Amino acid sequence: MRQITIALLSIALLSSPLITSCSKNNDNTLVVAMELQFPPFEMAAPDGTPSGISVETAYALGEYLDRPVRIVNTSWAGLIPALQSGKAHLVISSMNISAQRAKVVDFSIPYAASGLTLLINNGSTVTGYPDLAAEGILVAVKSGTTGALWAQENLPTANIRIFDDVSACALEVAQGKVDAFIYDGLTTFELQKKFPDATFVNLENLPGTRGDWGIAMKKGSPLKKDVDAFILAFRTSGGFANLETKYLTDMKQVFDQAGLPSFFNLGK
Repeated sequence: MRQITIALLSIALLSSPLITSCSKNNDNTLVVAMELQFPPFEMAAPDGTPSGISVETAYALGEYLDRPVRIVNTSWAGLIPALQSGKAHLVISSMNISAQRAKVVDFSIPYAASGLTLLINNGSTVTGYPDLAAEGILVAVKSGTTGALWAQENLPTANIRIFDDVSACALEVAQGKVDAFIYDGLTTFELQKKFPDATFVNLENLPGTRGDWGIAMKKGSPLKKDVDAFILAFRTSGGFANLETKYLTDMKQVFDQAGLPSFFNLGK
């Protein structure tokens, strides 16, 4: 029986550009694309070495399949095209399973889930999402994000302030120029640490925003059955729980104290 472990395999981690085609490999290497810009899930050391939860998951999957793994740092916009063109076998990059994406790629069963949360100014009357629609409340969103879309669909136009980057949104909250910033839970949690005296975070997911994450692969990929089996085995063996303890202990404690599901708790 194949054994599951979260220990990194003793093979080289590469962040060089994608190889021309997976089919041109002379070995059995499993090429996994991810954008190394979402710590602690996907990140890189100063020398470019990939690390994080998704990286360790990829290597555990490689061990399960008895295949070496190559991690390839890929821009977010290039992840799905990498699958479609055959430049990568899998994408493991904190990607939400959506109906639109499922039209062009196959997804594994869910392995994690997250939703939109709030970074809130300490002096605001806002304590949670029901307060966001009140008159005079100002909410920051990053242009082009699901947070911006949620705000446009659920809040008065007068309440919304749109910015081009996350840091600008966080600074607006910290300075009290807006009441809250809508973004993913991991980011708002980390941003609050930068402005501990001026902000607090409410990790309760905004209605309808909690979504499952899956491993993406090319349509019709023969890997799906084995990837699904790996996710079930890795979860049962405590692999995901161990990674959460290693990388997300502080955040999980906040989730638990608030009675909220964490990333790898798919039962709530």
